Amino acid sequence: MENPVVTIEAGLEELGRVVEAMERLLPDDAIVSLRGDLAAGKTTLVQAIARRRGSTSAVTSPTFSLQHRYEDGITHYDLYRKSFDELAQLGLLEAFDEPGWHLVEWADESLKSFWEAAGYNLWEVSITPDEDRRIYRIERLHA
Repeated sequence: MENPVVTIEAGLEELGRVVEAMERLLPDDAIVSLRGDLAAGKTTLVQAIARRRGSTSAVTSPTFSLQHRYEDGITHYDLYRKSFDELAQLGLLEAFDEPGWHLVEWADESLKSFWEAAGYNLWEVSITPDEDRRIYRIERLHA
């Protein structure tokens, strides 16, 4: 499979274009590493995805619970400062076998290596702030 890369510059009101691009590129069982600094807009992107997919749930960062599942096939994770071993001990690694998109904030390299070795459909969305806009880079990892 080819390794597509799409870059989109967008403001908040244009997030629909980013979500549309993700819908075109990503398979139904994608694991998506959301990469960006604090306040880059990772959770905001998840909110736009959930809205587009018809979710009526309040979408917030799962900072303390580590994971939020939504009825629309989206699971959102915040793994800030969580090691691979901690995730394994918590039994969280099995969650990635569930159907739907898995949107992961703060995935470390050990976790990405695990996903690659296990054959998951691994993608990354990098978010770079540019004044009041963001640059979104969507790419398949380990094709």
